[in-house]
Amino acid sequence: MALALGDLVTDREFLRDAVSTGLSWLIAITSATVLGVTLGLLLGYLPLLRRVLQPLVEFLRPLPSVALIPLAIVLLGSDAQTKISLAAFAATWPILITTVHALDEIEPRLVDITRIFRIPRRRRLLWHVLPSIAPFVLTGVRLSAAIALIVLVGTEFLVGGTVGIGQAAYLWGSSAGRMDLVLAVAVLAAAANAAVDLALIAAQQRWMPWASRGAIA
Repeated sequence: MALALGDLVTDREFLRDAVSTGLSWLIAITSATVLGVTLGLLLGYLPLLRRVLQPLVEFLRPLPSVALIPLAIVLLGSDAQTKISLAAFAATWPILITTVHALDEIEPRLVDITRIFRIPRRRRLLWHVLPSIAPFVLTGVRLSAAIALIVLVGTEFLVGGTVGIGQAAYLWGSSAGRMDLVLAVAVLAAAANAAVDLALIAAQQRWMPWASRGAIA
């Protein structure tokens, strides 16, 4: 295993694949965060919209993104936008759900106080709502990061001609029979996800100290 890992980190072509997967991962999770938080705020603030869209959300949320690969190829082609779109689709739901849940958990008395003092809606959003839901959203992002990586690598593995560590693992496993390299790719992907997760935890501890003290209702 150590030799296989050494071969990977010194292979320029694999490093190119890793950069492609990493950039796609970043784009997918960023898109999912923006979409999930925006939709979550809308559903949380507008009860009627929430009741109307809830059945659609519950229908789309469990759809396996990998099963949508043939449809995505027809609509988007087999380039990077296909794997990014599928990964973003899969990663949006945990962020959306945690955002809606976070809004439900905000202490009603604090909301009433802001209304009594006639604090403008925008200021309430920036000073009270967003800081309150931020730890929940970050938890959703941590969950979604792993989901996005799984979908990305799986799409690369299944779609021929793509650039990424999934396609590299497929070629090594199917043509070269290098299962040690395939396993090394999986280990590196898991290590990358763990590093991102630890970075997000560190960011929460540094920039959201109120969350660790249990100050969020």
